[in-house]
Amino acid sequence: MTPATAEATAPTITPNTTTFTLADAPARAITSLVSTHGESHRHAIEAGVARVASRWSDKDGDAKAFEDFCAKHFVSDSGERTRLLARLEKALEQIDGHLYEMRRTLRRHHDLRGDEFPGVDDILAQFDPAPDLSEQLYKQKIAHLALLNFERPTLARMLESGASWTDADWAAARVAHNFGPRIPVELADRARKVSFEAGKFVSHFHVPVGGVVDANGKRWFETDRKLIAHWLVREEIKAGYGDPDGVFKQRALSWVMARHIDGSIPQRVMSGEEKRDWNPEKNTVSGGDAGELFGLERYEHWIANFRMAREFDPLYPDEPTAIARKFALEREMPEAEVEKLMTDLLDAPVRRDLAAFMSKKLGRALEPFDIYFDDVVEAKPATEMNAAVKARFTDIKDFERKLPTVLRELGFDAKDADFLGSHVRAEVCKGAGHAMRPYLEGYGAWLRTSSLENELGWDGFDTAMHELGHNLEQLCSTYFVSRPALRGVPNTACTEAFAFLYQSLAKRVLGLEDAAEAARQFAVDSVTTMLSACQIAGPSLLELRAWRWLYANPTATPAALREEVLRIAADLWTRFYERDFGKDPYHILAAYQHMIAHPLYLPDYTLGHMMSHQIRSYMRGKDLAGETKRITSLGCLTPDLWMRRAVGGPVSAAPLAADAAAGLPLLG
Repeated sequence: MTPATAEATAPTITPNTTTFTLADAPARAITSLVSTHGESHRHAIEAGVARVASRWSDKDGDAKAFEDFCAKHFVSDSGERTRLLARLEKALEQIDGHLYEMRRTLRRHHDLRGDEFPGVDDILAQFDPAPDLSEQLYKQKIAHLALLNFERPTLARMLESGASWTDADWAAARVAHNFGPRIPVELADRARKVSFEAGKFVSHFHVPVGGVVDANGKRWFETDRKLIAHWLVREEIKAGYGDPDGVFKQRALSWVMARHIDGSIPQRVMSGEEKRDWNPEKNTVSGGDAGELFGLERYEHWIANFRMAREFDPLYPDEPTAIARKFALEREMPEAEVEKLMTDLLDAPVRRDLAAFMSKKLGRALEPFDIYFDDVVEAKPATEMNAAVKARFTDIKDFERKLPTVLRELGFDAKDADFLGSHVRAEVCKGAGHAMRPYLEGYGAWLRTSSLENELGWDGFDTAMHELGHNLEQLCSTYFVSRPALRGVPNTACTEAFAFLYQSLAKRVLGLEDAAEAARQFAVDSVTTMLSACQIAGPSLLELRAWRWLYANPTATPAALREEVLRIAADLWTRFYERDFGKDPYHILAAYQHMIAHPLYLPDYTLGHMMSHQIRSYMRGKDLAGETKRITSLGCLTPDLWMRRAVGGPVSAAPLAADAAAGLPLLG
């Protein structure tokens, strides 16, 4: 008897649910499937059944239901697997795409300026038409069908083998990755509450600065002024560069930031009750005792985030920490690699030259808050730039109408210029600006920017060009990518690359930039991006090391965490910043409130600066339109593979450091 005949005539095991439990079902299902499909499929069968078993619950059915599902839905024929992948791709495209378009439309009036409907727009913007979609995909068996038949590869496997995969292989991986662990409703509800409370703490942490006095006893703000930490405190520090005595304001605000970091702001100041002078350096009120201090609430929220994350850890056996999940599942870059990229950036020799340039421009030795300095050149007067915009585009709708022409001028052929240009809707929004992609063919991208009262203005146009870069990526990665499951780009850094690239072309579109100006603008962009990347790299490293410490000390108190954060800030400052910026009494690297509201997000900013510049640097002297279309059509691969195919090399800090070094002489 041949093996094939033996397989064909092997007896089928009939489950006996009165004897066998759900725990026995996987082994019985594997035996049955191998008997049906052959020993050559054993590995795929065992892996698929294990994936389903890891997500199956009592409410999905008993042992017989599990075995019947696996018997009915495992696909071994390669042609049928190809058909199944296409079916699942299309199903997820329609489910995710239509839900996205619904949500996008529901929040439209909430985002836009004009025709506001107070009270109504907020309710519509928050409506979720499918709040339990993830669980429904399991309950209705779509998730189980996908996991039974398609591998859900780890990051290590994608990095090791992904370069040799076909588009179909990548599509299968992306389909399977749609389905993570089943999060208990009670756990998800508590996680949302913890996240909401942390976000609320951050959004409400406005420090009253009306009573703040500098070392000379001068007040800098009106009595009722409040600044949200850390963002507006930082922006006011940056605004101090325009004042001859601004350094005193900057020092005082840096002490405000220090008190925010360690929780030593006087409670009466935070409550708004205190109207007397507050000297944040000495932490005195009217020259005397500060009274009760604000305390540890910042670190209480940090600890709450950590403890919440630990409750999710058992649900992710392959990524058993919040750190692992952030890098392996969201960022798709190894933790050690990202850390090295950030330290490589901070170790770049050009930083010494940048510090000398900044010191010369400021006319003094650098101080810790100068890590925020980025005003490397003087801009042309706003009136001149506004007039140039008005001469080309009367308003936002005129900009929208002329987009096909603008894209032709930037090198796109007529077909692509007309298609892409006609698929962008430009509108005026309440905020600074944003872009929203289409998730389905047949839909367009939305470009939102600010505007002056009766004209677009330079700021609105400059932002519009940034958002146009996003829109071009969004449209190309929707309409020109090979498969629905591969739409989009690997991470935010990839789309920001094109946003900054097209923003840098704003003066060219207005006819204000010749070759020499273009070279100088690239130098400016290189230097400012290097400064920004180095500024955020320190806080990124601090947060990563603080989370590592928390996992090593899971019972830590908020007070212990505060001390560790201050220690890490001091260590990183000594290692990477003290040479150029002097000693730091503020622990300024610990200021970022993202650490509370958006845990472990900060490295994305550092990576974004590096990767976006790497692409802009590569694009110099090349066919702008052709390369934009090629790169944005690569598909949603890992960031490393995407960058290798985009620019011919891995993610690296070297291009940014090299271009900053080359750009400094052009800035004098």
